[in-house]
Amino acid sequence: MTLVGKTILMSGGSRGIGLAIALRAARDGANIALLAKTDTPHPKLEGTVHSAAEQIRAAGGRALPIVGDVRDDGDITEAVMKTQGEFGGIDIVVNNASVIDLSGSLELAAKKYDLMQDVNVRGTFMLSRAALPMLKDAANPHILSLSPPLNLSPKWLGAHTGYTLAKYGMTMATLGMAAEFAKDGVAANTLWPQTTIATAAVQFALGGDRMMKVSRTPEVYADAAYAVLCKPAREYTGQTLIVEDVLRDAGVTDFARYAATPGTPDAELFPDIFLD
Repeated sequence: MTLVGKTILMSGGSRGIGLAIALRAARDGANIALLAKTDTPHPKLEGTVHSAAEQIRAAGGRALPIVGDVRDDGDITEAVMKTQGEFGGIDIVVNNASVIDLSGSLELAAKKYDLMQDVNVRGTFMLSRAALPMLKDAANPHILSLSPPLNLSPKWLGAHTGYTLAKYGMTMATLGMAAEFAKDGVAANTLWPQTTIATAAVQFALGGDRMMKVSRTPEVYADAAYAVLCKPAREYTGQTLIVEDVLRDAGVTDFARYAATPGTPDAELFPDIFLD
């Protein structure tokens, strides 16, 4: 199974992991609609929804850039309707948009807490819900959220409570959809990496250039997402998946090509959060 002719609606995707997933699907000739806020270039972050669309087309896919905010119900409805109108339906929803702030509970600003809840949790729920009528009509429908397994260890519950709540909320919304719509054949899974990924979020929010050097490239996430989205939806749902495990199951034994700094041994890569 491939993604040729499949239509993906993704939140975010102007850069980083979301764009890498879109480009991997584009190589099959997929249709990708991006709902993102980045209409104009950011002074520090590369890429807009329009430049991402150009890259998708260059990779062999069809692109529909939609400027909007996943926190806005009107923007979500418009994105779903535009995607259906342009491509005739929706086969896949990728909940990629996410806000990170690792501040402790006393330091975390109330507005930032609300932002993480609105984008990560509410955005995941509302975008998935809005697309479900079309997903139920699709041949092999998938919802994929980029969020971690539910690890109730005090280490992660207490490390950055506000962010942990937001990311676990994404996962719970997705697992809920999996259970609720299993009878309709709609798969819903989450996907999370073992190591940090070399993205702007890691560079600016976690550890700067040093962290980037001991991370894997976004392509490792993209290849795993591709493998998940090609699975039979009725047989592969309700799982909190790990990127490297998915790739190993697909036959990948050498991860060296995914090192952000070529030649970095796997043992020296920085582990991502939420995984023991």
